[in-house]
Amino acid sequence: MLEAKVAAFLNHNSYSFKNKKMVVGVSGGPDSLALLHFLWGQRKTYHFSIVAAHVDHMFRGQESFEDALFVKSFCHQNNIPFEMARIDVPELSKKTKKSSQIAAREARYGFYKNIMEKYNYPYLVLGHHGDDQVETILMRLTRGSSGTARAGIPFKRTFGSGFLLRPFLGITKTDIESYCHRHHLQPRIDPSNEKGVYSRNRFRKVVLPFLKSENQNVHEHFQRFSEELNQDEIFLQELTVQKMNTVMTIRKKGKITIDNNRFLEMPLPLQRRGIHLILNYLYNEKPASLSALHTDQILSLVKHPHPSAALDLPSGLKVIKSYDFLSFQFELMTVENYYFELKEPGVVVLPSGTMIKMVVTDQCEMDLNTCCLLLDADQFVFPIKIRTRRMGDRMTLKGMSGTKKLKDIFIDGKIPIQDRDSWPVITDGNDNILWLPGLKKSSFEGIKHPASHYILLTYQK
Repeated sequence: MLEAKVAAFLNHNSYSFKNKKMVVGVSGGPDSLALLHFLWGQRKTYHFSIVAAHVDHMFRGQESFEDALFVKSFCHQNNIPFEMARIDVPELSKKTKKSSQIAAREARYGFYKNIMEKYNYPYLVLGHHGDDQVETILMRLTRGSSGTARAGIPFKRTFGSGFLLRPFLGITKTDIESYCHRHHLQPRIDPSNEKGVYSRNRFRKVVLPFLKSENQNVHEHFQRFSEELNQDEIFLQELTVQKMNTVMTIRKKGKITIDNNRFLEMPLPLQRRGIHLILNYLYNEKPASLSALHTDQILSLVKHPHPSAALDLPSGLKVIKSYDFLSFQFELMTVENYYFELKEPGVVVLPSGTMIKMVVTDQCEMDLNTCCLLLDADQFVFPIKIRTRRMGDRMTLKGMSGTKKLKDIFIDGKIPIQDRDSWPVITDGNDNILWLPGLKKSSFEGIKHPASHYILLTYQK
């Protein structure tokens, strides 16, 4: 009996309908009609409230409108509050360039959210059943889904400001049809459910009967697989978040950078989930073409022996490896060349937000790191020039003879390719390169004899 199986399923999930306020999505088909009738029959026992919500997607003209009138009539006869909307999904699909199925789902779920808010009911209940679960898991495995997507349909998940529930996941389509027959329900049948053009229908008509011929209770095993995979995934996701917090060096809108070496110290299952976390963060809406293959390509990029490499992902996301770092970003910012001059003490703010500050001091005894440069003011040729690099730039390095190309200095310093064109280059009035802030100083720094005053340049990030 359907009632006993649903009660056992809810008990297994430690869930009760007692005192709940629920919106029930009803198409008029067997699954949703049985769900509405079942809940209507249980409402006094568990003291809960329901309202039925129906969407006419306008795919089948008068026929689909009659589905809506059927559900409305059923609710009126049984004194069930009823809400409906007619949404021109074919037109919506054209405007948004989304598939008819995706456009219909978004329209339907959007309406459900509105009804939940209107009634202040925090639960949405839908009629997906055990056969749907089998089909969904097989379809997702077939197309290469990963993570929790492989677990199929969850019994409960967050939805809007409340939750979405599916109490029929423990029963089969046959259980529902028997329930409808026993209670003399005459649901509407959508003819599109018989069309082989939809992949779900092909799984339903071909694959599912074969599995049921092997084991009539196959849906129970798939449901157990779904629950165990979800539980394992929740645990692994928590571990992944903890590890990724120690690996990410940059996290901002449109860009994430990770430390390759620390990332590779993570176990492989956490590496895969770490990549999924990054993609979920960066993509507002994941492209349908994104698959497990892309995860494998990213992992190969991380392990690639060459210090520099790149990978293009769907929707313009780029993955760039540069030495010990891997960056995920949507667009490589075009760097505008800049040029500033300092003729007296002051501060120059660079486009990146970093600053070069100049002061005059009579102190030469100080700790000078790569973010500071001290020059003899008496020997210095003004102005101080702050610019981006140019083709063929070379500089003398402190403590070394001869000159070295800036390109080679950047390579030696493992500076990411995307950062080199915006790196500040400091020169004197004769265009002698004095300093690459935070990286290298030239031989021009050095106090050969005491001077009356000095120029101190500092680089502030």
